[in-house]
Amino acid sequence: MKCVFVTVGTTSFDDLVACVSARDNLQVIKSLGYNRLILQIGRGMVVPEPFSTESFTLDVYRYKDSLKEDLQKADLVISHAGAGSCLETLEKGKPIVVVINEKLMNNHQLELAKQLHKGGHLFYCTLSLLSRCLYSSSGRLTVNKVTNKC
Repeated sequence: MKCVFVTVGTTSFDDLVACVSARDNLQVIKSLGYNRLILQIGRGMVVPEPFSTESFTLDVYRYKDSLKEDLQKADLVISHAGAGSCLETLEKGKPIVVVINEKLMNNHQLELAKQLHKGGHLFYCTLSLLSRCLYSSSGRLTVNKVTNKC
């Protein structure tokens, strides 16, 4: 089972949760060959309804003591730009797309994402570019070798 894990850490990032769980983006995720999406939604107000079909499963939770198991299962991580989430994902050697929360003031998350991107460790994008960021020109996910910002 190919799995995407989305994490917002201990914060709320309702726009990310809503974006990833929107029908169009679920189709993008499915078209890339993923058949499971796990959403860690933190203290957010947007709570998508979990479901399971023959070809796709959506799991949703707020918090766990550890994200280790979900990171292990993940073939791709989509994350807010929190330092803990980014570093824990990178330590596990998982490909990561960081989505910048543009509503934050004094956006240190953008600075962190840019710096990690410069080092070739991750992709970063805004919500409006997320689906495009997941695709390369060939329609395949390419996050293992970063050359450009999404």
